[in-house]
Amino acid sequence: MTLSALLLVIVAAICHASWNLLAKRAAQVGPAFVFAYGLCSTILFTPWVIWILVFEENAWSWSILGCILLSGTLHLVYSLSLQRGYQVADLSVVYPVARGTGPFLSTIGAILFIREPATVLGISGMLAVVAGVLMIATQGQIRRLLLPEAMIGVRWGLWIGLLIAAYTLVDAYGVIALGIAPVLFDWATSASKSMLMLPHMARQPKRAWDAMRGYWPLAWAIGLLSPLGYILVLYALRNGAPVSLVAPAREMSMLLVTLAGLYLLREPVGWGRILGCCFIAAGVVMLASS
Repeated sequence: MTLSALLLVIVAAICHASWNLLAKRAAQVGPAFVFAYGLCSTILFTPWVIWILVFEENAWSWSILGCILLSGTLHLVYSLSLQRGYQVADLSVVYPVARGTGPFLSTIGAILFIREPATVLGISGMLAVVAGVLMIATQGQIRRLLLPEAMIGVRWGLWIGLLIAAYTLVDAYGVIALGIAPVLFDWATSASKSMLMLPHMARQPKRAWDAMRGYWPLAWAIGLLSPLGYILVLYALRNGAPVSLVAPAREMSMLLVTLAGLYLLREPVGWGRILGCCFIAAGVVMLASS
């Protein structure tokens, strides 16, 4: 992976860590919040999209439209599943399983379907990152994911991880093979996601509005950070960085959240999280070197 691609992924990880911390504060709002931050992101990034449409050459085809619609559907199902998973299961189970299986399945999919070359260093880096994510989120007690009471969270995490892998591969195909501008692609995906949710929101608009009371500042913040982080990832992919390297490298957000808790919030950090940070750092070094 080139230095420029790595820098894009690092900034994207900062954005990702930030918006996930904010999203956890609104988990109880449910679909109304997903619709709200999708609407906010559509509004915020519209000027950038207009600039691209006016001043850059853009090709359109049924393949491009189909890819955008499929991506929007996958992102919508992912967002709703994430909110639901946080509601019905333990966050400390859902999140690590999802963030661990997502890059693992993305890498396998990239090797099988996109025909990216697999290297020992790259695979080792991916496995180190996945192990680090699980160790940080479980504080070194990975075995507790196998407990009967954790199984509902594991199932939701596996489902969400599968969705992460699916939209990662679809979006990579869109920006690499079809040549869709990353900003335009993400904006169209967000807009289509909001359009798909509109009929549901229109059934009980007052209820949705009431549910969002006090949460609009979070929606605007996530509406900025979530697309920005992902747009940077798409640019890294468009510039030639392999999916099998970018997908696991994005999980640096786990390391950043842990360090923020240690140095900014003065949270206690046990050996499990420290070891997990070391695994992620070593994994990212291997990914960057492969």
